[in-house]
Amino acid sequence: MFFVDTIELAGLGNRSYLAGGENAAVAVDPPRDIDQVLAAAARRGVRISHVVETHVHNDYVTGGLELARITGAQYLVPADANVSFARIPVADGDTVEIDPGSRVALAALATPGHTPHHTSYVLREAGRPVAVFTGGSLLIGTVGRPDLVEPRLTERLARAQHASAHRLAAGLPDETAVLPTHGFGSFCSSAQSEGDRTTIGKEKATNTALTVDVDTFVADLLAGLEDVPAYYVHMGPANAAGPDPVDLTPPALADAAEIAARLAAGEWVVDLRSRVAFAEGHVAGSFNFEADGKIATYLAWMIPWGKPVTLLAESAEQLAAAQRELVRVGIDRPAAAATGGPDAWLPRGEKPASFPRSTFAGLAARGTDDVVVLDVRRDSERAQGWIEGSAHIPLHQLHGRLGEVPPGTVWVHCAGGMRAAIAASLLDATGRDVVAVDDGFDAAADAGLPLTTG
Repeated sequence: MFFVDTIELAGLGNRSYLAGGENAAVAVDPPRDIDQVLAAAARRGVRISHVVETHVHNDYVTGGLELARITGAQYLVPADANVSFARIPVADGDTVEIDPGSRVALAALATPGHTPHHTSYVLREAGRPVAVFTGGSLLIGTVGRPDLVEPRLTERLARAQHASAHRLAAGLPDETAVLPTHGFGSFCSSAQSEGDRTTIGKEKATNTALTVDVDTFVADLLAGLEDVPAYYVHMGPANAAGPDPVDLTPPALADAAEIAARLAAGEWVVDLRSRVAFAEGHVAGSFNFEADGKIATYLAWMIPWGKPVTLLAESAEQLAAAQRELVRVGIDRPAAAATGGPDAWLPRGEKPASFPRSTFAGLAARGTDDVVVLDVRRDSERAQGWIEGSAHIPLHQLHGRLGEVPPGTVWVHCAGGMRAAIAASLLDATGRDVVAVDDGFDAAADAGLPLTTG
């Protein structure tokens, strides 16, 4: 009897998988922190005999090479992927036995589109397809974006995505489970997936890659592509070169004097506490990236690559969780860290900085005539409607465009509050008067604020 265990990487919006039979298993697109994959195998009482990659990933650093080294597993990577390490090249049609005793095997299926070399893997039990690991090819209701490799290839890869989706749909039974890596919040997805389970049959009925002609599909896909997170440019080369093992031991502890010195040197000091706690009191000059938010995505997207970062956490557990998220995107070792709160992070006698929080109702009551309303949502979000007279700078661009924010008290908002808190901390660090709107954007209309749509 086969099994498939899902390993959620919620912070990145991805999934990895462990699948196999009674004695052996394969790890598919494993994360860099491989201990959780090893733990999943231990719970099942199986050895990891194979590790496979669907493609050279652009959004996270893989743990595949290290997992194969530690377990002695065969490391399978698409043959056309240009990598610098020893691996077993996989070509279309190749089949490997994962657990012969359970009659569980894996067959490679070329599905170019997300990358030119992208490969899906069909899980078979006794020769019958039971699931397909589709990586960045066929996702739930959408496909992986085709613009992460080379701009000149984007349209060609979009057309390949359409063809690959049709190849999967035509070659597999409707009841085959579709198990993608991307699509659960990942920016590698061309659109956000709805739901968390699907089959070939369901996708044939609902996925636009399978319900519209190729020209319509390509035009709609290319028109809907969002900005690419800046750190992606570093992920592919790291994966192609072969990532180093991770070090998740606690970083060196910093006292108040060192925190102040690092701020004075222009380094990033990142407060991981909730946006409520940060607004109430924080170290002046520090930035707020909530540990419970998409810290890996937004911190890696916004920080100048390679700049030292010091992490401030309310607990050792919060710090460890953030470290785990950050190594997945190549931020390997914090320069320093501290736990507790502002009283422990500030020199004796110095008071924490703070700024107010409010809601859209609070903004409506205040009035927008003599304040700056700053919208930090993405372009696609703003196109659905915005507050009349508001300025717009997407969060991922704000650090480089702070000088463009008009003078005055800044009421900053996003769609729900998390990104507004990050933006408020950036503005506060420059000495601006700021109010963080911690509210869902739907409440703007309910509050009577004047809205405009494009």
